[in-house]
Amino acid sequence: MTEQNDAIAILGGTGDQGLGLAFRFAKAGRTVIIGSRKAERAVTAAEEVAATVPGARVSGCGNEEATAQAGVVIISVPFEHTAGTVKGIKTSLREGQILVSMAVPLATAVGDGAVRTLGIWQGSCAEMVASLVPDGVEVVSAFQNVSAHRLRDLENEVDCDIVVSGKKKARETVMGLCGLIPGLRGINGGLLSNAKIVEEMTALMIGINIRHKLPEGVGVRFTGLPE
Repeated sequence: MTEQNDAIAILGGTGDQGLGLAFRFAKAGRTVIIGSRKAERAVTAAEEVAATVPGARVSGCGNEEATAQAGVVIISVPFEHTAGTVKGIKTSLREGQILVSMAVPLATAVGDGAVRTLGIWQGSCAEMVASLVPDGVEVVSAFQNVSAHRLRDLENEVDCDIVVSGKKKARETVMGLCGLIPGLRGINGGLLSNAKIVEEMTALMIGINIRHKLPEGVGVRFTGLPE
């Protein structure tokens, strides 16, 4: 595997969840490139990861530059910024790349509560992303319901299953990334159209966190699966 294909770009890696993934993948020994609309913010986030994870291979730059350097690109921005982010990196995307959609169309995008989702014409945020990328770029849905707090807690495992949806080869690649993080397990979620279910489940989990006063966030486990 070439260094470029080994690299994971996290766009929006300056936010809580994206930065948590950056910490975890860096700790697992992968090359991590943090992207941001403002490059200086990405550099600051990369410096934080480097200061926390000894020997981390991490850097920060603008979204387009980060996209061009990675085999897997994870978009970790709020739903309302997702389409704009994809359009902004379109010329940096290339055939064979995997683009991971982890946004959820929460109703906060229109001033409503985080416990509800918006209807998306394409069916889900992930399918919207797929409608915007060039041919040959594989879109995968993953990481919507993993707690940012638990990702940042590097001393403990993250107790959560991740439902991964998309075409088989790309899906299996992202499921493998889940396995790099102690406690995470990638679950075969089938076709990308199933992303709608997972995105709506995330809003349900946010409501559970609120009602039970759990700032660290709940996780989800699927039982009875073969090892």
